[in-house]
Amino acid sequence: MATVPGVRFLPNAITVLAVSSGLTAVAFALQTSLPNHFTYSIGAIAAAAILDSLDGPAARLLRSQSRVGAELDSLSDAISFGVAPALLLYIWMLQGQPLGWVACLVYAVCTVLRLARFNSLLDTTPKPWAKGFFTGVPSPAGALLATMPLLATIRFGSGFWTEPWVVGIWAILMGFLMVSRLPTIALKSVRVAPKLIVPMLVLLVVGVAALFSEPHLILLLGLMVYLLHLPYAAWKYQHLRRHPELWDSDARREVARAARRRRRSSRLRVHRRVAGRASDGTPLPRQRRLGRLRSVRVPRRKR
Repeated sequence: MATVPGVRFLPNAITVLAVSSGLTAVAFALQTSLPNHFTYSIGAIAAAAILDSLDGPAARLLRSQSRVGAELDSLSDAISFGVAPALLLYIWMLQGQPLGWVACLVYAVCTVLRLARFNSLLDTTPKPWAKGFFTGVPSPAGALLATMPLLATIRFGSGFWTEPWVVGIWAILMGFLMVSRLPTIALKSVRVAPKLIVPMLVLLVVGVAALFSEPHLILLLGLMVYLLHLPYAAWKYQHLRRHPELWDSDARREVARAARRRRRSSRLRVHRRVAGRASDGTPLPRQRRLGRLRSVRVPRRKR
């Protein structure tokens, strides 16, 4: 498919919009005179998450992947999902607390470490059973999960979730989830049966309509469902690891080829030993002795 030269910059433009949205979340949090400014701040982080999910598919569709785009995407994620949520929580509740800034630092550093690990694994082939899984909670999901105490405060008012120590521990916990080895299901790997497509579309329309009427409550419910999926994701990961017949056909073929190569190399080593040669090609002691005996010629008896 031919690509119009003028649209090749579109994925990078989406990434720039994402980082702009993340920084705008900090600006909204500082606008204390603006009504519902914390709601706008969370909405800006959610918009950054949506834009982050679009730049990768756009780059693959337009065939404009580049190293610059990959680095730009990581920097955008670090700002939008690491720095912005940490500053938001600090401005809202942790400012002036003894260890409030420490909790924000731990969360932001965990986000950066999670992104660095993700970039280091881009060139490695995942295990057959690990396809469709992330290692740890992705940074966009972690950023929205970190704002759950603020969402609960906006929707339900004060409660135990408004205690500064609860907010700090929650931020640290979300940071640890991002750098953990806990498998999480990637949404792009979810397959919907054809008979469920229409009900899912209807459910999507209902969810979008409810999001406009009760945005804080719907976002809270969605984040709670995401948290509840973590034990299922861990069970599914281990289940797929123990059952190769459930892998996709390409993965099964690759594993079968690797097994055939191992069996072939094992048979070759056995053949060398049977032929009187060690694995490094040198004659075995018994073969050397037999060789010396064969080299002695016995004269034939004359009749």
